[in-house]
Amino acid sequence: MNKVIIFTDGGARGNPGPAAIGVLVGEKQFGKYIGETTNNVAEYSAAIFALEKTMELYKNYNELSVLINTDSELMYKQNIGEYRVKDPGLRVLYAELQDLVKKFGKVEFKHVRREYNKLADKIVNQELDRKMG
Repeated sequence: MNKVIIFTDGGARGNPGPAAIGVLVGEKQFGKYIGETTNNVAEYSAAIFALEKTMELYKNYNELSVLINTDSELMYKQNIGEYRVKDPGLRVLYAELQDLVKKFGKVEFKHVRREYNKLADKIVNQELDRKMG
């Protein structure tokens, strides 16, 4: 089974505030401004965006083993079943993410410290800087 390593990050300046996402799918980098929202919504949006990009990049995505690296402890623990998803807004994003997860051969989530997620974080900040001037 082919393996794809993903790094995701989402951030808002202010909470809520202007927000963006940054992802790496293998060696490819993607960023996007997502409007006014919270950090947690941005983190989920980044993971969803990353899996959607993976589906665009790999025709055989249903046979892929995917590792999603995130520095969001909340998103990580919710997706491994350690925390319940209580926030109604995050429940919708959690369900969307889980629907995408089912389309792949295997998806694992890994919590990484921020210093190991610097490139995804840099993409987030570049998107915010571009949008906000």
